[in-house]
Amino acid sequence: MVTGQAAMTATRVRPSTLISLDSVTVVDTGQVDEKLAHLRMAIAELGSVAVAYSGGVDSTLVLKIAHDMLGERAMGVTAVSPSLPSGELEEAEALARSLGAHFTTIETHEVDDPDYQANTEARCYFCKTEVYGELIACARAHGIAHVADGLNSDDLTDRRPGRQAAEEQGVRSPLAEAGLSKAEVREISRRLGLPTWDKPSLACLSSRIPYGMRVAREALAQIDRAEQAVRRLGVRQVRVRHHGSLARIEVEAGDLATLVTHREIIAKALHELGYTYVTIDLDGYRMGSLNEARR
Repeated sequence: MVTGQAAMTATRVRPSTLISLDSVTVVDTGQVDEKLAHLRMAIAELGSVAVAYSGGVDSTLVLKIAHDMLGERAMGVTAVSPSLPSGELEEAEALARSLGAHFTTIETHEVDDPDYQANTEARCYFCKTEVYGELIACARAHGIAHVADGLNSDDLTDRRPGRQAAEEQGVRSPLAEAGLSKAEVREISRRLGLPTWDKPSLACLSSRIPYGMRVAREALAQIDRAEQAVRRLGVRQVRVRHHGSLARIEVEAGDLATLVTHREIIAKALHELGYTYVTIDLDGYRMGSLNEARR
């Protein structure tokens, strides 16, 4: 439902435009058609590709188009490690199978890397260096020439150390190359009937730990179970930010009331997981909230 300023904006939108889920940004469907054609052509020209596939909005669209254009010469590859939230692997595999795409997994060991564990602002660089290295080896073993990720054009405006690792290893970013924004990726996904078109954004569990605090397997498992406890209440988008003995829960504004209503259940579950203090962040969910302390 669109309300307030969004409703005012919607009344002025031409028939050839749509409002994106992510904001009141207008998506021009004519431009989307052109970019989709560019995306298809760019992927077809690769000849064969292994997609770094998480089952999220972006990588699912890349895998869908890759399978459409290249058939058996395309495959989705999911990296499995303790930083992957529970349930995501199963969902990713089921979706890849439903698309008819070849799917496989690789085990990655970034959480055992001291540089990754140190959790500096370069953590994602060390993670992606490991992941892409394993993915390229997997692609070669299957006779596949290229590796692609799900980076979109919006991601180019944010600081992403993992992008450096991708560039160093020759990983392609077909969505960004086609100039597709997140809103446009969602619109194309909706058109193609992909169930991920309105899926909440994903992030690895390590992103819940403030920079400078060591990333440990035990902490990742604790965070994962805490988020599962909140999701069981029907909350789709949740981050449990891990501040040692304190858990700071972020959800979208519309779900804050759910946390308050069920605060005793949530507090009990998280206390049992080892958190001494359980808090609700009244600012709600926002990407990169842990970066706020470093501004």
